[in-house]
Amino acid sequence: MTEAAELPPAPEQAREVFGDRFEDAVRYAELLAEAGVQRGLIGPREVPRLWERHLLNCAVLSEVVPEGVTVCDVGSGAGLPGIPLALVREDIKITLLEPLLRRTNFLTEVVELLGLDHVTVVRGRAEEVMGKLPPVHVVTARAVAPLDRLATWGIPLLRPYGEMLALKGDTAEEELKSAATALSKLGAVETSIVHVGEGVVDPMSTVVRVEVGESPGGVRFAAKRAKAARTGRARRRR
Repeated sequence: MTEAAELPPAPEQAREVFGDRFEDAVRYAELLAEAGVQRGLIGPREVPRLWERHLLNCAVLSEVVPEGVTVCDVGSGAGLPGIPLALVREDIKITLLEPLLRRTNFLTEVVELLGLDHVTVVRGRAEEVMGKLPPVHVVTARAVAPLDRLATWGIPLLRPYGEMLALKGDTAEEELKSAATALSKLGAVETSIVHVGEGVVDPMSTVVRVEVGESPGGVRFAAKRAKAARTGRARRRR
């Protein structure tokens, strides 16, 4: 039987990034290293690099998230990037969207244990909740799917003039180039690649930013969104 990998101590940068929530970040790292591995939410080989590769890598996304916005973390999995982002940004409201029950159970336990009152866990797929969840200012995602596919799930959840922030690796530029046509059809008006976490993570985290215009999801989703809104109003009147 392979011995479980040991979670290393939190680096000094973690104290600076998480501030008053540092102890909660440590508890979250412990939960990932223990229950997260036991439940198959994270691989045991990831435990030695949980801080640099996962918690800090996700927390620095806060550098490009505007103040006071609503966020939907699509395919949240074990809570990355949603939980680290919530720990450093209590000014935003975050929905962790995840289709698998064992993952949503874990996320609910984490949210309750850490007292993250500004975080809601929703079980479902992005394409299923459109029209049921209020549109958000920002959609986040990490290691969910290639950019073109991710965009078809995430962009329709946005409010007009919102943005999708996808944490990507070395393939960011290539993915953005190959997804250009799909993004345009989905209502994207501007795209860019930004790097965050200078002095915190090395290499810095790479974020693909996709900004939309007045019709997130494009023409295809406009009718679907309108129908969902009418259905919602009809249900409320009953």
